[in-house]
Amino acid sequence: MVITSNTTLPEEADLDVQELNLSSAALRAGAFHLGKQCETANNEFMLCRQELDDPRACLGEGKAVTSCAMDFFRKVKKSCHDEFMQYATCLDKSSGTMAFAHCRKTQGVFDKCMKDNFDWERPSYGYFSRAKIIKSARDPPKKDEKVSYPDATPGLPEDYPKPPAKYGARFHWLE
Repeated sequence: MVITSNTTLPEEADLDVQELNLSSAALRAGAFHLGKQCETANNEFMLCRQELDDPRACLGEGKAVTSCAMDFFRKVKKSCHDEFMQYATCLDKSSGTMAFAHCRKTQGVFDKCMKDNFDWERPSYGYFSRAKIIKSARDPPKKDEKVSYPDATPGLPEDYPKPPAKYGARFHWLE
C-alpha cells in the first residue's frame, strides 16, 4: 500500500489493544478449539480484509478477533490449565517442528477436559478447509460499474463493395 500525503492513518489509541502473550506452542495447542470458537469473528475479519483491501477499515473486526482469543484462553486457564500446559509443553519439547503426532495422549486429556467443562469437541480434520458460505452482517462493498466504450472503428456499411482477396483466402479450405 502506497502512502501519500492524503492518506489518513488511525490514531494510536485506535490501535492500542491488549495482546496475547503466549508462546507458539501454546497457540498451537489451543489452535483447533480456538479456531472453532472464534470462527465467526475470524471469518468477519478475513472477509473485511479481502473485500475492502484496506487494513485501516477492518480495525474493529481485528479487535473482535483479539478479544475472542483473549476470552477463549481465559476460560481455558480457569478450567483446563494443567491439561493445557501439559499439552503445550509436550508440543514444545517433543520435536523441533512441534508435531502433533508425539503428543496424542496429552491431546486426548486436553480434549476431554474441554469436552467435560465446556462441551466443546475438537473439530474433525479437514473442518477448516471445507468450503463454507459466510453470512455477514456488513453490507458488501459497492462494485465499480464496468465502463462500456463504443467501438472506435465503425464497421463497413452493408452495401460496401467486397472484392475477392487479392492472393486467395486465408483459409484455403473454405474456398
